[in-house]
This record gives sequence, structure tokens and C-alpha cells, in this order.
Amino acid sequence: MQSSLFSNDYLNYKFPEPQYLGAKYIHRAWIAQFIPTDTHVALDAFGGSQSIAYLLKQFGKTTYTNDFLNFNYQIGKALIENSGELLTKEDIDILFSQNQNPSEYNLMEKLFSNLFFYPEEASLLDSFRSNVPRLQNTFKQSLSLSIMCRSMTRKVTMGHFAHTQALVYAADPVRVKRNRSLIRPLKKIFLDLLPDYNAAVFNNQKSNKSFQENILDLLPKLSNVDLVYFDPPYCNSHADYQSFYHLLETFVEYWKDKQFVNGTKRYEPKRYSGFDKNSEAINSLRLMFEKSQHIPTWLVSYNNRSYPDIKTMVDMIKPYRNVRVERKRYANGRGGKGSVAGSSEILLICTPK
Repeated sequence: MQSSLFSNDYLNYKFPEPQYLGAKYIHRAWIAQFIPTDTHVALDAFGGSQSIAYLLKQFGKTTYTNDFLNFNYQIGKALIENSGELLTKEDIDILFSQNQNPSEYNLMEKLFSNLFFYPEEASLLDSFRSNVPRLQNTFKQSLSLSIMCRSMTRKVTMGHFAHTQALVYAADPVRVKRNRSLIRPLKKIFLDLLPDYNAAVFNNQKSNKSFQENILDLLPKLSNVDLVYFDPPYCNSHADYQSFYHLLETFVEYWKDKQFVNGTKRYEPKRYSGFDKNSEAINSLRLMFEKSQHIPTWLVSYNNRSYPDIKTMVDMIKPYRNVRVERKRYANGRGGKGSVAGSSEILLICTPK
């Protein structure tokens, strides 16, 4: 039995629009129709921007969300696990107060001054990060980190950090005319985003949880899940999120034990995924499906131009589940995860045999 976009109070809440490669935000209504109404506990296995996990929470499900990157985990903790903690004026005053320990909190200024941010903005990020632990409450901490990460993507053309043209673009009047945020102060962007994030926090009367694990490790630990939504990286289509969003992960983790390499100062070594390289993807996907046998229904987002191809994906799933392929064709180039006009967003509906 499939779900419809039914009316309830939770659907009045609005997920803050993400700026994230491959985010399924624009596909929520399409995906929603395939969520069974008798689902009680749902897992978003590759949470990313958390827009689908948020949809599951709005539908009144006990929602588990997971992402192996910390900055995505923080969004899950702030908007999925969090049921009521908001940032107050007092919290904001703390966050934007002086750097608590300039000798320890100077990573942003050292790494990214005159690369992605002018020195004064990089210094503000260090001060902000030094003050996050002062909030005491972990949900407030996660909310503050999530909003600042979103603020940083607003400051950079294309919203990611795999290029070195940020300040070049910020000095280009044509680009600035299209996107004023390129030259707006980070604090101003943060304060403009704050009401939307606070307003997105709600309690759906369930015990929701955000995880930060490799999904292959997490799946065997969850015994009561009815539905799992998989949106794995699409190899051949911007699968390496650590290269695109390395700055956000560095900001949240505040690395002390990494090297920073190439022109963008990406951290090294990267976290191990197992899903972002062609040489490893098929084996990892096979293991993922094998470890999901205890979960009745699977929804798998994919793209018809990714590796492995759709037939291979279906063949991997068939030993465990009946598979139906749904397609949503892109009319323009805003598909995400490298998709372009003419490609199709795929949803594999996998149900018990």
C-alpha cells in the first residue's frame, strides 16, 4: 500500500532548501508516493542534505538517518533527531563572541584565507568554531554548525569547494549581480538563515536518531526497520563528496591530524567510503543489499548514467527482492549528481518476494 501526500501538521514544517550536489529535495513529492503507509520505522542510509530523512519524519515515521561525513551527520542531529532545541539570541551572542583560544582555533584562517574567504571571514569562522562547545546542548551545537556550513556554501559559486575560483568570482560584478551572497558577510548570511532552521525543528513524537557510520557497519545493528531508503554515491557522477565538501568537514571536525593537499587544501587521508570508486562500488552495493535482508522494503535512488548501470543494480537486488523501476526524466541540466538534460532519475521499488 503506497503513501500519498496526506495532510498533517508535520507537513507544515519546511525543510531549509539545500545547496548540495545530488540532493533529493526537488524529488520529495515523487519519492513520497512510494513510501508504504504501514511503515513505522524508516532509515535514510545516505542522509546527505537530510531532505528525505526530513520527509520521513514529517510523515510521522520513527526516522533513523545516517551519513559517514560529520557535517551531514550534524544536519541529521539538528533537524531529524532534535525535537525542540532552538538557537536563542543568547546563543547567537555566544557564537559570535571573541575567539576563546586563538592559538588552537586558527585552522580556517591558516588554510583558507585568500582561497575561499578573505582573512577576516576565515578568522570569524575560527572564532565561531571556538564558541560552539560553549552552547553545552549538543542539539544547539549541531544546529549552529549546520547553519554555518550552509552559510559557507552560499558564499561560494556552485556551492562547493572543489575549485579555487571563489574570490575571483566574488570580484566579478556579473557573478555578484546573479548571487549577492558572494560578497555578503558570513554573519549576515547566518542570521538570515537562522529563522528558517529554527522553524524547521519539530517533534513528531518519535525517537529519531542520527548516525555517523559506514552504512555496511550500521545495517546489522538496526533490527526494527521497516523501510530503508538508499541514495548511494553515483559513480561517474560527482561521487567524491569529500573533495566537493572538504572544507565543511574540516570546519566541523577541526582536524589536527590531517595533511591538506592540492590547490583546494583538501584533507588527506580521506574517510573510507567503499561506494565512491568504480573499482569498489559493485562489491559494496552487493554487501549493502545482503546486509539489508531483514528490512522488508527498499527504495533505491539512482541515475541512468551512473556506474554500475541500472540492469546491474536490478540483477544485484533480484536475489533478495522483487524490483520495479520507476523513472523521472530530467528536462534540463539541474538533475544533481552530475546528471544532465535527457538523463533520468531512477527509483528502484524493492518489495518482499
